Amino acid sequence: MASGRLAEAVEPRKKSNVKYASFCAILASMASIILGYDIGVMSGAAIYIKKDLQITDVQLEILMGILNVYSLIGSFAAGRTSDWIGRRFTVVFAAAIFFVGALLMGFAVDYAMLMAGRFVAGVGVGYAIMIAPVYTAEIAPAASRGFLTSFPEVFINIGILLGYVSNYAFARLPLHLGWRVMLGIGAVPSALLALMVFGMPESPRWLVMKGRLADARAVLHKTSDTPEEAAERLADIKAAAGIPKDLDGDVVTVPKERNGESQVWKELILSPTPAIRRILLSAVGLHFFQQASGIDSVVLYSPRVFRSAGISDDNKLLGTTCAVGVTKTLFILVATFLLDRAGRRPLLLTSTGGMIVSLVGLGTGLTVVGQHPGAKIPWAVALCILSILAYVSFFSIGLGPMASVYTSEIFPLRVRALGYAVGVASNRVTSGVISMTFLSLSKAITIGGSFFLYSGIAGLAWAFFFTYLPETRGRTLEEMGRLFGMEDTDMAGEESAAAKQKVVEMRTS
Repeated sequence: MASGRLAEAVEPRKKSNVKYASFCAILASMASIILGYDIGVMSGAAIYIKKDLQITDVQLEILMGILNVYSLIGSFAAGRTSDWIGRRFTVVFAAAIFFVGALLMGFAVDYAMLMAGRFVAGVGVGYAIMIAPVYTAEIAPAASRGFLTSFPEVFINIGILLGYVSNYAFARLPLHLGWRVMLGIGAVPSALLALMVFGMPESPRWLVMKGRLADARAVLHKTSDTPEEAAERLADIKAAAGIPKDLDGDVVTVPKERNGESQVWKELILSPTPAIRRILLSAVGLHFFQQASGIDSVVLYSPRVFRSAGISDDNKLLGTTCAVGVTKTLFILVATFLLDRAGRRPLLLTSTGGMIVSLVGLGTGLTVVGQHPGAKIPWAVALCILSILAYVSFFSIGLGPMASVYTSEIFPLRVRALGYAVGVASNRVTSGVISMTFLSLSKAITIGGSFFLYSGIAGLAWAFFFTYLPETRGRTLEEMGRLFGMEDTDMAGEESAAAKQKVVEMRTS
């Protein structure tokens, strides 16, 4: 008996299973590329769209930012769709919608058709940004879940870089053709994604929801570190789905939950406890400040910012913008390795503090250049470039990935899906407002003044994070609840799942 326990204790992880689960999670996270590509490519394409279609700055900023508002439709529809057709085919559905949107934008003959393409693409983006982290969390083994849940943000940055490269590659085409190719070629990564998804298994959680226990068991054995972890994960999922522990078989009937959704809305939104209210405010505040501190203004309008700084040649503008994309991507990769080592609060506070300094530097450089029109001021131009590179670097090591990572940790299991959706809605609405007002704001208070304003918002963000957000690294579920003031009775329903999770992590460590 003792030897059996010893063998179980020292049983090594199945490295092939870990690699397979990681591969599946990475493929799902690649859905985030389509959001990043759209953000990146529009920054350069906007220069040529404005020239070719002769649109105003107001029309341009609406075109740039409206996708974030449209994405809310896809984000809220993704939950029901993924429950209906499965997580895997929802990724395909997201890619297909964006494929159609990219073609509409690529073949647009006027502003109205371009806006129609933005609507379709926005719905596809909304689906992608919701389903990627959901599938990743459900497929990943316990030992690597924290690392893999940061991958959607990594692929957003890769998509932004690809968009910048597309700008640079097709900028030399004729005016009427260049921006259309930049936008239309976005159909290619979405088509490749749809094909690659067919090599992924379905989410075991969805399979259990449909009563397909044999299929779920097979997937869990292929994606878990050990057979024991696979059994624990299956037991947890069955419990969450309301399937009795002793009910087994290849296909079973899943009991219908009555008033489950309305109860979740009541618990989270309508009449939350003080602890749940604090958790919700923490998530919404984090997502709000991530966007309100101006990241989309820097990424979407970087060519215009560099032009304001004194760089007038289009090729140099797009080349410098590519440097922004490379820097942002490199530092998000650094962040994935620091999240579980340095802790949430140190990274978040360092990131936000660096962003404040960078925004002040950028505002100073742009103000100096703006006060001396026509004059060459090399130090001010250099300050602007360095400040932008520093800003995206600091953003990427903390505030960028932290919104999704922190949000996925702090909500209790029973309200996690809705809580995440509310956080994403806050993120997308704020992003849309920021990106659709930047040009008008720049005219009203100057472009330098705009970044001074963003630095002030970043200062408020730092104060909010310092006073309101506790450290969550390495916390168990019971400890997480107590961090936000949850009573022991509130956590009674969560403890058994937490205990099982802790056993799994001990076995896989």
